[in-house]
Amino acid sequence: MPELPEVETTLRGITPHIHQQTVAQIIIRQPRLRWPVPLSLTQELPGQKMLASSRRGKYLLLHYTQGTLIVHLGMSGSLRILTETTAAKTHDHVDIIFTNKVCLRYTDPRRFGCVLWTNEALAQHPLLEKLGPEPLTAEFNGDYLYQQAQARKTPIKTFIMDGQIVVGVGNIYANEALFLAGIHPKRQAGKINLASYKKLVHAIKKILAQAIKQGGTTLRNFSQSDGKPGYFKQKLKVYGRGKLPCVKCSTPLREIRQGQRTTVYCPSCQK
Repeated sequence: MPELPEVETTLRGITPHIHQQTVAQIIIRQPRLRWPVPLSLTQELPGQKMLASSRRGKYLLLHYTQGTLIVHLGMSGSLRILTETTAAKTHDHVDIIFTNKVCLRYTDPRRFGCVLWTNEALAQHPLLEKLGPEPLTAEFNGDYLYQQAQARKTPIKTFIMDGQIVVGVGNIYANEALFLAGIHPKRQAGKINLASYKKLVHAIKKILAQAIKQGGTTLRNFSQSDGKPGYFKQKLKVYGRGKLPCVKCSTPLREIRQGQRTTVYCPSCQK
């Protein structure tokens, strides 16, 4: 699944091509995604200018004259910048064609993503209203995370992956941040002290910022908007390295399952 850095990379990749551009046509080939794509968009969106773009968690927000398009890439989705004459393939479900002849194409083999429309306040949208703070903002800090964790018995890895606590800390980056902070992924969230939470927040911010700078982690189903893969995978310290030597102490890394997701950690460095 594309995680926050991949989504941010996509946002930065597509925005220069469509910012302040007017929609000429929208083509919906397959409306049956996680939620139905509103067919009314074929009539409503043409003629509207894209005023700005932003991200909330893993949701891409394309702000138009009269509303906002909410896009989620799901498990295998992507957005590409193409020419309007580029032939569509099997899993190319939605095209937004602008008057500058640019085509923004939504592709999703597994169809777990979404393309939705709203002209209501975004803060009250059902998909967005309960989301926690963005991890790279000042609002997300050690004091905040420590307070949220009080009396919680949830394992720390599960806790920081909860989108109502903080958005966008997916499985790969939770593994990496906990390793950097030296925290065992099975420790109860409520039994971690403030100093450790400050260290963990610093680690989360550092890992995510590095991943965004490197262009997102290369996954089997993800590439950037220009078709070039990201490169952060080359720098992963634990994820995908189960049973290999720890890069710090050479102890074999352990691999377990938490919440049906793979967790990799160092039993020596992460007590």
